[in-house]
This record gives sequence, structure tokens and C-alpha cells, in this order.
Amino acid sequence: MQDIIPTLRQALQAAQSGTPGPVFVEFPLDILYPFKVVSETFVKPDATKKARSIAAKAEQYFSNVYLNGIFAQPAEEQDVSPLPVTRPTVSDADISTVAELVMKSKKPMVLVGSQCTLAPNPVGAVRSALEAMRIPSSLSGMARGLLGRHGDFQIRQNRKEAIKDSDMIILCGAVPDFRLNYGRDFRRGKTIVSINRDKALASLNSGLFWKPTLVAEGDPADFLLRLQKKLGQSGFAVDEEWVKTAQNRNKTAEDKNKLRGEEPTDVHLNPIKLLHELEESMDDNSIMVADGGDFVATAAYVTRPRGPLMWLDPGPFGTLGVGGGFALGAKLVRPDADIWLIWGDGSAGYSLMEFDSFQRHKTPVIALVGNDACWSQIHRDQVEILGSGISCMLEYSDYDKAVTAFGARGIKLTRKDQVGLKDAFKDAIKSSRQGQSVLINALIGKTDFRKGSISV
Repeated sequence: MQDIIPTLRQALQAAQSGTPGPVFVEFPLDILYPFKVVSETFVKPDATKKARSIAAKAEQYFSNVYLNGIFAQPAEEQDVSPLPVTRPTVSDADISTVAELVMKSKKPMVLVGSQCTLAPNPVGAVRSALEAMRIPSSLSGMARGLLGRHGDFQIRQNRKEAIKDSDMIILCGAVPDFRLNYGRDFRRGKTIVSINRDKALASLNSGLFWKPTLVAEGDPADFLLRLQKKLGQSGFAVDEEWVKTAQNRNKTAEDKNKLRGEEPTDVHLNPIKLLHELEESMDDNSIMVADGGDFVATAAYVTRPRGPLMWLDPGPFGTLGVGGGFALGAKLVRPDADIWLIWGDGSAGYSLMEFDSFQRHKTPVIALVGNDACWSQIHRDQVEILGSGISCMLEYSDYDKAVTAFGARGIKLTRKDQVGLKDAFKDAIKSSRQGQSVLINALIGKTDFRKGSISV
């Protein structure tokens, strides 16, 4: 019992220090119940009776000594104040070096990862720093939405082309793993700076596929704030023609995507069209929770998070099933916001039962299920490589009917509803704001929009 408080203090410290993350603390069963219950169970059911044999007496004696030791209270009141949190920071010398490199570059870009949203630096301050520098920036993970819906220097489309054209890349919490082609696209001769709370991740695959100019262990958010200050003192101004290049790439790709949304699919709705209609229907106070494969990845291209910390997804490992819990947590933290849970039909099966929780706890959310009756992200490559779609096929299940059993509202959308998609979304928003969770079961057809993407 004396170890509980110091152990929890250490766990809380570890969870927030260095690269923050979960810490597992296990409490032994013998301290989860009152002393009397444990004594009667651990010593013997008849522990109150006097032992007769020497062996029994010895067993009873040592058992009681052991239990008394476990449940002994500390002689003095224990300190419950938080232990200091350690956070790596980039040195002033490295900040100055990077600032000089930026000043010399013609086409710098920043790859912003989830670490830029971590405490203690407010995300609003990080956003302001990026906006002050105006260096074209690509946002990933939890950093999606950091520049709002209309960040005019954000690289939303064709990131690979921007990487190819740039002469300097700053990785701020972004990791050169499969998401960045293991660093293969960082052409030799480029200036590459990598800042990460974990130095091993900062230099992942370096020497094999790419060569860093500078690698530093530090908080990327703190780095951006200090870099902006240094550049501001040096009179830095980005080349607006370089910014315009990113803007033009965004517009060209997004116009093309919109046209693809008008192409009819073999059956049901075009998912690209569906998501464009969603994008134009969501309020600015909307939080998006993404949980799925092909449909969700398409949503990442088409929809725009409304602001910092308004996008949640399964992370780089694609941990399907987190959507229901994430949506519940988001609504509890931001009860004033519209919570949009973007589900693939495969991932919906993992946490559909959370609609029971949504209703019972009066935490209304809106779920949009892209239902193509298939694990499409896996099916696409599996058929091409193995010649079989075995285990990938699902059914056009009535997810909208399933949630009505919990008191939620279900809406089904088919091709005949494609003219009124916005009306359906607005209707769902109205029901949610009145306290009722809604599931929109959108039957969609297949497109080749994501052909060639990584599918695991």
C-alpha cells in the first residue's frame, strides 16, 4: 500500500516525459480488496480459528506478518505533488544553424507531425508560428487541421511533388517511415533537418535511404516557436512564388478530385462525391474521428479538418476499432462540437455497439459509414497479387437499423439520394444537436481513386 502513491507519481511522470505515451501499472490482487477480505482468503477461510499444529501456526503467523506488511500505512503523510516532467529541447546553436539554412534556401518546406500538438506548448501558438513563417507545410496525424480549413500555404495535395521540388525539408515530429517512403524521396543534395522527441525516430532509415544535414532530439513544437522567433529577428520572408506553387498544386488536384466525384460508379453512390458533400455540410465547430481503411483514406484527401485538435485517427499502425471510443471521448471533452465519426463498413463492426454508450450517456455523435460491402483497402492488392478476394467480402448490412435498437437514429443513403446528400447531412446534424445520435449508412460503389496506395 505504501508503494501506490510513489508508483503512480512515477507513472504520471513517465507518461509525460520524453516522447509521451501510455504507461501500464498493475495492482496486485491482494491490495484491491479490504484487509479483512484478503486475510480470510489468503491465510485460510478459517483464519479466525486458532491453529493447532506447529506447521499451521507457522503458516498463519508468517501469512499475517506478510499481509500486515502489505497493508501497513506509511509513518508520515506521503507527497502527492507531481514529479517534474522532462522534455528534450533543441539547443540554441542548432536553432541558429537551422535558421541560417532556411535563410539560404529557396524552396523550404515543413513536414509537421503529431508531436507538434503535444503539451506544454499551446497548439494556437504553434499555428501562429507557422503562419508567421509561411513556409509551405504538410500536416499529418494529429497535426491535421493545425492551420485550419483554409491555410493558404498548407500542402494538402501532391506532397511527393513538393518534396521533389524543395531544396530544404524540415521534419517536425514527422517520421521517415512508410508514410514518407522510408526517406527514399529525400533526394541526395537536399538540406534535411529532422527534429523529434525520440532521436532514433528522427534518424530512422538515415544512411540507408537518406542523409540528414542535422538531427536533433527535441520538442518539435518548441523548436518551431523558437525558429520562428529567430527567423523573425533575421528578417526572413518566404518566396511567395514558392507558396503559390503549393496553392496551384492543391487547386489542380482538388479540382480533379471533384470531377472524379461526378463519375458514376457501377452501383450506389460515388464515395468521392459523398465526401465532398460532407465537406460542404460540416459546421466549423466539427471534430472528425476517422476509423477505417479505403473510405477514411479518401476522406483524408477530400475533407478538411476545421482547426487544431479537430481530427482523430487510428495512427500509423491503422488500429481499427478506435472510432467509437474516440468519438465518445471527443464529445465528452467538447460537448458543444458536432462529432463526425467517419467509418469504413469493416471498422464499424469493431465498435458499432458504442451507440449504446452514446445514447445512455447522452453524448450524441454522427457516424457516416462508407458501406461498400468489402475490406476494400485489402481487397484491391490481394486480388491483384494473389488472384483472390477471399475473406475480404462483406455485405451491404443495415447498420442504420442496428443502431435504432439503442434509441439512435438510422439513415440509409443510396444512389437515389445523391441529389439530397447535403439535406441528409443537415438533418443528421439537427438530430444530433437535439440529443440523438445518428448513423448514416451510405451505400457506395468502388473507384480506383486510391489505386497504388499502401495496403496492409
